[in-house]
Amino acid sequence: MEINGKKRISVFGLGYVGLANSLLLGQHEDVVGYDIDSRKIALLEQGVSPLVDEYIEKFLKEKRSNVRYTSDFEQAVLHGDYLVIATPTDYDESTDYFNTSSIEDVIGKAIQIKADAKFIIKSTIPIGYVAKLKKQFPSVKTIIFCPEFLREGTALYDNLYPSRIIIGNTTDAAKEVADLFLRNVWDKKAPVLYTGETEAEAIKLFANTYLALRVAYFNELDTFAQMHGLESRQIIEVMGFDPRIGTHYNNPSFGYGGYCLPKDTKQLKQNYRQVPERLISAIVESNDVRKDFVADKIMEKNPKTVGIYRLTMKHGSDNFRYSAIQDVMKRLQSKGVEIVIYEPTLNAPHFNGIQLVHSLEDFKQEAEIIVANRWDESLSDVAHKVHTHDVFVRD
Repeated sequence: MEINGKKRISVFGLGYVGLANSLLLGQHEDVVGYDIDSRKIALLEQGVSPLVDEYIEKFLKEKRSNVRYTSDFEQAVLHGDYLVIATPTDYDESTDYFNTSSIEDVIGKAIQIKADAKFIIKSTIPIGYVAKLKKQFPSVKTIIFCPEFLREGTALYDNLYPSRIIIGNTTDAAKEVADLFLRNVWDKKAPVLYTGETEAEAIKLFANTYLALRVAYFNELDTFAQMHGLESRQIIEVMGFDPRIGTHYNNPSFGYGGYCLPKDTKQLKQNYRQVPERLISAIVESNDVRKDFVADKIMEKNPKTVGIYRLTMKHGSDNFRYSAIQDVMKRLQSKGVEIVIYEPTLNAPHFNGIQLVHSLEDFKQEAEIIVANRWDESLSDVAHKVHTHDVFVRD
């Protein structure tokens, strides 16, 4: 049903993807955002973002988007002409597969409430998953996968100015979904691409795995340069003048991490199980090798106490899930090094049993070596202590 030309949309899961889509669509549609986390709902109702994202914070503060928030699942299902699923799908190491149970849970419960419910999936899924869902839920007529390509900390901006809008469907419903997103993006020239559902799933995983490949490549370049006394910055800068290579995703780090790249590369590797390959597996392995190298370089200094400066993946983000620096930290712990952490987004006394130091000055004094995935000017007075591979001082 449309009200005054507006589509009724319900979004399930209000993490980066779900909240960014809620606020995007809430500009011109009648949107309800659902999440099981009542604390998150309470913050959003007060206009406070539970995530660090400049545009999300601005939209909420300035009320640029009219979204209602709820923890009432039935209310959300009954509201939506389309139910947008943006629940998390973490990679399960025990099964070598994305944990897609939250998607199946939403669909299974929703069709008990509303038999003709239509679904748009924004969560990242394995290749072949929509076909599997259609067999699992044969009564559901519309399941469309629309992959997201969002950066942490700029999720809403990337939705407002998408590089492309991919609709994993070629039926009449695909045009309606494409129009829905085009009506709300700020870049009206964003290309709309209609693909098969399985091709859309593949596009998402292959795109992110290629980005991981670039990260791994320049990290291995930096490893070589470090071991041979070369300036990796000079090598990378000059390489970037070749337009076929460019200057993106080329800043050395402790390894790729975050919400998407680690799990997407591992999932694609598993999708290759019956397909000959060497490169995809090498990308995953390279990321582990890089963390080993970083930890070994730190250990060469024989530190007793190492300070971890920020657990977050990048500037302007509060996410440190799957951050590479945590894996480096674990490697140092296994070698008997005492660890202290400075992470201003955490108020607890400990993180995973490790002491959090809340005063930056105290942190600088306690740590013999400060490990920083990304350089920050606040460390300039103790630059001699800092171990980083951030040669361009940017994400």
